[in-house]
Amino acid sequence: MQEMQATQATPDNASLHTIVVSPIGHSYYARATSLNPASYQTLVDRCWRRSGSLLYRPNQRDACCPHYAVRLDSARFRTTRDQRQAVNRFNKYVIGDAYAKDAARLYPKSREQARKRDTEFDLVERIHEGESTLLKRPPEPSHAFTVTLEPVDFTEEKYRVYENYQRTVHRESSSSISRDGFKRFLCSSPLRREKFTAPDGRERQVGSFHQCYRLDGQLVAIGVLDLLPDCVSAVYFLYHESIHQYSPGKLGALREIALAIEGGYRWWYPGFYIHTCPKMRYKIDFSPQQILNPNTLGWADLTQEILGKFDDHGYLHFASTEESRSASSMEETIQTGIDVREDEASLFSSGMPGIPSREEMRSVDLDRITVRLNRGFCYAVDLFEWHNESVEDEGSAKADVAALVAVLGPDLIGNICLDFRRGSI
Repeated sequence: MQEMQATQATPDNASLHTIVVSPIGHSYYARATSLNPASYQTLVDRCWRRSGSLLYRPNQRDACCPHYAVRLDSARFRTTRDQRQAVNRFNKYVIGDAYAKDAARLYPKSREQARKRDTEFDLVERIHEGESTLLKRPPEPSHAFTVTLEPVDFTEEKYRVYENYQRTVHRESSSSISRDGFKRFLCSSPLRREKFTAPDGRERQVGSFHQCYRLDGQLVAIGVLDLLPDCVSAVYFLYHESIHQYSPGKLGALREIALAIEGGYRWWYPGFYIHTCPKMRYKIDFSPQQILNPNTLGWADLTQEILGKFDDHGYLHFASTEESRSASSMEETIQTGIDVREDEASLFSSGMPGIPSREEMRSVDLDRITVRLNRGFCYAVDLFEWHNESVEDEGSAKADVAALVAVLGPDLIGNICLDFRRGSI
């Protein structure tokens, strides 16, 4: 796990804070206005994800479709035949038969190079094979293909791809697709773009990016990525219908895994896995993967044995001794369609796995949490004047802040700044 910054967020140095959140609505949702990539890495490893600037952590015990975090170790990744064929088929389309024939004559491979290519599949090498900037000239390839990492800024070019994807792939009506929705969902991120220096001295980019795929000058696909100190986290992938036949989703995932390898990020996080959702099954086609146990916040290899522990409702029984609810109670909740609403029950009584109890939160010092206001910064205790309040006082400021700290992790308390500025939520 990435070591957190040691600097305490205080009213005097609040500009150094790592997490700035505005607690809203449900207990385990928070709006992030500024977020250090290293801190978000820690949260991702605790079942958190983001949608735009909204951070959320699902409660697997009280969900009709439990969400589980999964990740792939890029160093151990081995492509399948189908994945290799997808890469080779697209490269052949981009390069063209004429280029391949003439290039083989002009730039012949040695016998050893030819043998290696025929017997080995180097993902990083093959994924870049059709890129215009790497092709030898002459001759000219059939198509010009480029891939670039760009800021998550809104452009009409990007929106056109988004509109086409939502309409043709997700079958959304044109009236339900908007520029504002695209901006909130995929062009808004609290992550700060910066350089991260790894323990081995290697420097890499971190923050949110759009990985833009262009074919003959036209934007045809976008991978929305969070590059974190130890992972490439996939937020969303969208493409234009004109390249659907080339399996763009598969190619995008393979390119992201290649980025994890060559960039030194190691892990690829494809987003939540929902066992009961057929559209999510593709995620485990890339292996070997690990799945996060929300009870212990530890990673386990996603083996066939683990997959066999999912029940009919998509809940993963890591071990029967860890379950705090009976199977009959869970079944009744699902069958009756009753889902415990976060705004109707406190976080501590919701059964969310992997968080400290209310009793444990009594010993956590909440007073020195930094709060940001329009007029400046102060400590929570000075704003709320909660000297006579307790974390047991349901609905009180202290109870709400205690719930937020519990679900983020009490060890992050020195890196939290609550943002209550007007317009920040």
